[in-house]
Amino acid sequence: MLLKAESVTKSFGSLKVLTKADLQINRGDSIGLIGVNGAGKSTFMKIFLGEMKCDTGELTRNTQRIGYLPQFAESSSVYTVRDVLGRPYGHAEKIRKRMSEIEELMSSGKDIDWNSVTEEYASLESELSRSGVENRALLLSSLEKVGLSEDLMERTMDRLSGGERTKVMLARALVQAEGCDVLFLDEPTSHLDISTVEWLEDHLLDMKKTFVVISHDRYFLDKVVTRMTEISFGKTRGYKGNYSAFIMKKMIELERMEAESRKYLANKRKQEEIAESMHRDQWFFATHKTRLKMIERLEEKQAPEKSKEIKVKIQAAHKSGKNVIIAKNIKIKTGGNVILSGVEMDISKGDKLGVFGPNGAGKSTLIKALTGKIPSEGELWIAPGAKIGYFSQDHDILNLDLTAEEQLIRVIGKERRQDARNMLGRMLITGNQAERPMRTLSGGERAKVALTLLLLNETNLLILDEPTNYLDIPSRHAVEEALNDYEGTVIVVTHDRYLLDSVCTKVCEVKDKTARIFNGTYSQMRGRPNTTEIVMDADEYRVLSPFTNWTLNRKFVKGDRVLVTQAEMKSYEWAIEQGKIKKTGGRQRKKVDVEEELSR
Repeated sequence: MLLKAESVTKSFGSLKVLTKADLQINRGDSIGLIGVNGAGKSTFMKIFLGEMKCDTGELTRNTQRIGYLPQFAESSSVYTVRDVLGRPYGHAEKIRKRMSEIEELMSSGKDIDWNSVTEEYASLESELSRSGVENRALLLSSLEKVGLSEDLMERTMDRLSGGERTKVMLARALVQAEGCDVLFLDEPTSHLDISTVEWLEDHLLDMKKTFVVISHDRYFLDKVVTRMTEISFGKTRGYKGNYSAFIMKKMIELERMEAESRKYLANKRKQEEIAESMHRDQWFFATHKTRLKMIERLEEKQAPEKSKEIKVKIQAAHKSGKNVIIAKNIKIKTGGNVILSGVEMDISKGDKLGVFGPNGAGKSTLIKALTGKIPSEGELWIAPGAKIGYFSQDHDILNLDLTAEEQLIRVIGKERRQDARNMLGRMLITGNQAERPMRTLSGGERAKVALTLLLLNETNLLILDEPTNYLDIPSRHAVEEALNDYEGTVIVVTHDRYLLDSVCTKVCEVKDKTARIFNGTYSQMRGRPNTTEIVMDADEYRVLSPFTNWTLNRKFVKGDRVLVTQAEMKSYEWAIEQGKIKKTGGRQRKKVDVEEELSR
């Protein structure tokens, strides 16, 4: 056992973030730490790191050799890339802390071993002076591994792009990983392109290091972790397996808790009715009191706490014609430099096109050219009836000085203030969040406000640039479900492989100054079977009369429960029309084989 937290609590004023958090980290563990935005994941991690103290609880440390990749990369005008790579997390800070303790001891007037103390202090001073990693070959190697060149070494951090800063911090984590027992990674895949994320997956597996990772990237969690810990309502709960295994086990657990709670409440009501009847019919006896004591001794079974769900419904305008965008031999230049050339594209009504590729390859530039925002050479035709809705990853439609409520009122009018609050409420932007200036909101909260603005207009062509960035997993599920239900055409730029497989009917790789279209999912384009079963939202149905689903080769009997995802709906349509099954209103997550579903 390396680290262990038991019954940890943490509050910020009246806000209780952690109420009973437990986690034991053993050598060789690979743990995924998940929860909705604001659940306390980063707080819990910082308590393990010693950057934050818990209010109550116990923390056991059997190692100080800890590495850390923070959620937000440094953006300094003072420190160069070399400086950042050469400052392993916490090393110099620990030395200074011990030196400060010795200084206090020497000034305390206590009887101490001066020779030993002064010798340790001199040793620490010497260690501090050489605390930076001076192995240039190691630093260059770590940069190359994350796809950065030596040219960046002397550049200050503020002169790098968001993706480059993330890669520098990732390279620093690789430098320090060699000398640490456990590595903490907070959102390591943010701003990374798919190729770098896939390299990181393989590298983490090859390193065979103990690590704990906070991530909303479901494919990443499926690939690298063997244990999941969820923080929900301030408490932790652990599950063996990767993300997909966690979803299935949690669904079973919630169903069990729900069933036990219903059984307990039904039994309690029955016993109360019996006691009341006994007291009414035999009021002169005290037998009803015995029955009441039996009720008190019943083991209470709590129903699972209900999490609020985001409700996203994208209204489609009248359908456009069959062809939406046609591009032939498109060339795009900026400042005399060719960014993309030879682009051929035919986007039809109802297509859902996923665009991916390395950072800086020209994905956003391609989107701007296709929608006529920047000039291009070649033949470009956009349907005259196209009503475009655009979502920018920079959320540049937001005025950060306004509140979320004011942002919507500017569009729909002051007389619809309550409508604005209701729309934000469906995105779980409520109370104080809706009344604070946008610049004080988190990236995830800003993304939800930007999505709400997008929903105000009816469109038939959605252009989305990294719509799931900053969103937690439940929010991503909600966006994916809305895009699957949307009847218009979608072009989405994303590094989210889960979205590329669960929503997109076509994918486009932007690389080496051109764009290549493939009919199918990301996994199919890569030549991989979708062995990673993905988890989709499913509606619950009850079987009213027996039937056989010949597509699935499965028989159903009266009373069976059926979970149906949007991808499976076609094979169940006739059963719904014939009254064989009826929707109950319940919703669950369900594993589905995307490759199989898309081939139907």
